[in-house]
Order: sequence, then structure tokens, then C-alpha cells
Amino acid sequence: MNYLFLSFAIIFEVVGTLSLKEGDGFTRLWPSVIAILGYVVSFYFLALAMRTLPVALIYATWSGAGIAMICAAGYFIYHEKPDMAAIVGMALIFAGVFVLNVISSFGSSSR
Repeated sequence: MNYLFLSFAIIFEVVGTLSLKEGDGFTRLWPSVIAILGYVVSFYFLALAMRTLPVALIYATWSGAGIAMICAAGYFIYHEKPDMAAIVGMALIFAGVFVLNVISSFGSSSR
């Protein structure tokens, strides 16, 4: 259940970030409202996941998955093409998240 909360936190963070871009510096009302709500809901689900999962694992997963999804959205929606350094950087982030979640026993520990 905690990973479901974390998944919702990631999705709403991505919605918030994409809406933030569309809000054009908070000059457009509805994208700005959606951005704020997206972050509020994201932090709510992040807090629920933090009840039992380690904070480092949650934050690494939340931010890493968010980066990947925003990069993909930027590519498909805004035609932003990452260069090789960005791709290598994201691969390193994925590797770190993978190690924390799959290889390390850190993720299996709870309070």
C-alpha cells in the first residue's frame, strides 16, 4: 500500500510540475491552481508513504521517477530533447533508485 501512495505522489508531482510550466510564472489562473493542488496532493501521499518506508528510499524514488517522467513529458509535449549528458545523468539516477529499491536491504527496513 505504501508503494501505491508513493506512486500517487509521483503522478501528482508530475501533474504539478507540468502545470507549473503551463502556468507561465503564475500568470495563468487554472494551470497555477492545478500546479498548487498537484503539489499539495503529492505531498499528502508522500507523507502517507513515509509512515513506514525510509525517507531516503521514498525521496530517491519520488524524485528519480519524477525526473524521468518530466523528461519524457518534456520530450513528447514540448519537444525538448535531452543531450547525452542528461541521458547519462538520468541513467545514474535510475541506477541509484534501483539499488535502493531492489538490491539494498535498506528498502525492506521499516520503523
